[in-house]
Amino acid sequence: MRRLSAWAAGIAAGAAAVGFLRRRRTPSAAPGAPEPPDTRADELRAKLEEARLAGDDREAYEAGETTVDAAPDPEKRRRAVHERARGAIDEMRGDELG
Repeated sequence: MRRLSAWAAGIAAGAAAVGFLRRRRTPSAAPGAPEPPDTRADELRAKLEEARLAGDDREAYEAGETTVDAAPDPEKRRRAVHERARGAIDEMRGDELG
């Protein structure tokens, strides 16, 4: 059992060492070298400007929705669902008895 633990610890240590050495070898910018400019802010500004130019389409979006006064009565819908369920239950019970 001790040998197995020693082997497992050795493999884990080796994997950690390989990972550490791989991360160290990645090329990094030379000290004192200027960093490349960050363009994320410019990209975001461009997207915001594009959204502003697109305009407000809220009215067109909401035109496709059902208004509250045109919506079906939830109580009627509830009753219809319960009636269908009762019918299905009666049908299943009728099959068992027949």
